[in-house]
Amino acid sequence: MPYSAKNLRDAADAGVISAADLERLLAFLASSDGKGADSGAGPAAKFDAAHVLWYVGALIVIGAMGLFSTLAFTQMGGRALTACAIAYATAFTVAGHHLWYGKNLRVPGGLLIAIAVSMAPLAVYGIQDELGWWGKFGKPGTVHDFYIWVKGSWLFMEIATIAAGIVALRYFRFAFIVAIIAFALWFMSMDLAPWFSGMDYADFETRRRVSIWFGLAVLAVAWIVDYRSRNGDFAFWLHLFGLMAFWGGITASEGSTELGKAVYCLLNVGLIALAVILMRRAYAVFGAFGICIYLGHLADVVFKDSLWFPFALSLIGIAVIAAGLLYHRNERAIAGWIDAHLPAGLRPRSATA
Repeated sequence: MPYSAKNLRDAADAGVISAADLERLLAFLASSDGKGADSGAGPAAKFDAAHVLWYVGALIVIGAMGLFSTLAFTQMGGRALTACAIAYATAFTVAGHHLWYGKNLRVPGGLLIAIAVSMAPLAVYGIQDELGWWGKFGKPGTVHDFYIWVKGSWLFMEIATIAAGIVALRYFRFAFIVAIIAFALWFMSMDLAPWFSGMDYADFETRRRVSIWFGLAVLAVAWIVDYRSRNGDFAFWLHLFGLMAFWGGITASEGSTELGKAVYCLLNVGLIALAVILMRRAYAVFGAFGICIYLGHLADVVFKDSLWFPFALSLIGIAVIAAGLLYHRNERAIAGWIDAHLPAGLRPRSATA
């Protein structure tokens, strides 16, 4: 749990710590904040107008050179596309380096580096297009299609993006770069699905299973990152993309029995429990969506003509609220038990992801 300077002053007023201890603590914390640039930790997350504008601007640039690129843009030719990507990457790297190290503006600087990393697929696309290196899957389409269609020909673009992201993280410890790496890994898992199935084109069921296993693997990596790193929340995007892949694959299953759907609901209850234990809000969001989907199934199919279902569901909701009140009453004891039994790296830091 994070503590503010006001909490420390309140402790001093209550006689818990002396005035001299208070001054030493405040001086130490101020000194630690000043050295944050050298500690390797990423910048603390904020939600204000400046940060919103920085992130929105970065996403617009990334989209302009990828998802929202036009057919006319692609018709520039492979050589021109690669040159354009290299020019963008160089300019944004230089500007990002200046903001990061010269001005100590970590968020805008890190976002510019993330934009530079996102130029990797465009550069590789241009090289492949110029040299005709599309492999047995053939040319998949325009660079815009990279963000829409699943195709084995994209594999080299994804590898390049992951490699560029890893190199960038070596010099710029900025968590959003992990989002680009996770995004490319997710695409790669889908593009590798035909290889796992032994067919030129993997069917929906194969892709669903690949998504589940990929999501579990990413979540495992996210937990390892949580365990090993306490400086900056670099696992945020890994948790998010891992949950998207795992939960999406589970939710997309078809033909399940009623028992299977009930197990699906219990799985989502487990996600909410993990959200409480790990203080990761993303688990609660996906778990809540999953429970709502299951309740919708009960209302539409199982108890479609039941008069008592709305009343029974209301009682369940009241029971959940009562459970929340019970947790609130025993929150300190539960938090103490979690701290005593969880590894240090997995103990709750704050409500994140």
